[in-house]
Amino acid sequence: MNLPELRTARLLLRRWRAEDLGEFAAINGDPVVMEYFPETLTREQTAEMIERMEAGFERDGYGFWAVEVSETGSLAGFVGLNPVSKAMPFAPAVEAGWRLGREHWGHGIAREAAEAALDHGFGPLGLDEIVAFTTVGNLPSRRLMERLGMRHDESADFDHPGLATGHPLTPHVVYRLSRES
Repeated sequence: MNLPELRTARLLLRRWRAEDLGEFAAINGDPVVMEYFPETLTREQTAEMIERMEAGFERDGYGFWAVEVSETGSLAGFVGLNPVSKAMPFAPAVEAGWRLGREHWGHGIAREAAEAALDHGFGPLGLDEIVAFTTVGNLPSRRLMERLGMRHDESADFDHPGLATGHPLTPHVVYRLSRES
């Protein structure tokens, strides 16, 4: 399936390439980047993740794009849209998500890329709502959600079904953005 790339002033959101594996594995293996996830990922787990993201593009026509910094050609991480797992209590829904390497934090890359993904979701994809969720303590992601105009929906907060009861990352918050807003 030939899907669109998204371009911003500084970024290219594109499909995944074989040569992305090393840079993305380094991002997923960084314990600081993965602070709000249950574990870091190995190179093999990262390869499987890329395969799942690519399969999502083929299945859904959208997904988590590889984010390339146009000036340098370096892989910053991923940003995009993904159907929420059926296990989530607020499914069906489409989520916005992101993960960037530490060297790309604090430069507005996540926001710039997420705005492009949201525009694509509300524009060509015709979505009425996009959600985002994270563990309660992930304040950097929560602040980005708010800067994107998303609003915390306390009534939808939940305990992540993929994490054990009592795990410190289990409590999650949900943010929503509608086409109208």
